[in-house]
Amino acid sequence: MHRDHDHHDHGSGGHSHAHGHHHHDHAHDHPGHNHGHGPRKSAQWQTPHRPEPAEAHEHPVGEPDLDLVEAAFVESFHTASDPTSFLRLARVPFDAVTTEGVRVSLLRVETSEATDVGSVMPHLGGGSFRYDPLPGAMASRRRQLRFVYFDGRAAVLMTLAQVRALAET
Repeated sequence: MHRDHDHHDHGSGGHSHAHGHHHHDHAHDHPGHNHGHGPRKSAQWQTPHRPEPAEAHEHPVGEPDLDLVEAAFVESFHTASDPTSFLRLARVPFDAVTTEGVRVSLLRVETSEATDVGSVMPHLGGGSFRYDPLPGAMASRRRQLRFVYFDGRAAVLMTLAQVRALAET
């Protein structure tokens, strides 16, 4: 993605390169622009229309791509010959304690699928909306993963990010 900004040297200590770009005191995200100047984060593709719950941004330190880990988990879990061993390999605790100190026990792993086949756009003023079916190439599919724990009173649904924050007992 290219951002509009001035590529002229304003005396800020920028150094000119043979390819005509200058380094400034702000970050660039041009592909290859800062090549060779430290570690780069890997590119990540996002699924359109995917809702991002607040907890999706609360990744434990060291897991910046937890959404990709979750996608791999969903793809593989249903075909695992031994689901219990798969959960152990994925470091999903069976008995754990929440950050609030409540003991929880894993009952079930749920996956679901959704396919968006249409979109709505509110009309000006919000009293009505326009509906458009999406062409096949624009339809989007997504999978959702939830862990069902029991806290002694009721079932508690958790995301992978929440499960990663649990302390094993």
